[in-house]
Amino acid sequence: MFVAMNRFKVATGQEEAFEAIWRNRNSTLKDMPGFVQFHMLRGKTFAEDGYTLYASHTIWDSEQHFSDWTKSENFRAAHRNAGDHKAIYLGPPVFEGFNAVEGI
Repeated sequence: MFVAMNRFKVATGQEEAFEAIWRNRNSTLKDMPGFVQFHMLRGKTFAEDGYTLYASHTIWDSEQHFSDWTKSENFRAAHRNAGDHKAIYLGPPVFEGFNAVEGI
């Protein structure tokens, strides 16, 4: 199992707009071989720093399946308009990938 996460710093006051973008997107993840699950997670608001932390969380059968997704036309289509909402974000997302070493 491979878990892929992107952390987003969303400008305070832009949370509803950010969530709407994700809620209304045309996702093709479920069509990708090896895709298991997706969640968008809302974290703590750091009022003093002006952002709320979010993390996209996808689970894949393997790191290779995730890598194949990142090289696919589906990936390019999903990220085609990523720069259209720059005012919502405080910087680019931060990627973190994890291979499972134990599970129940």
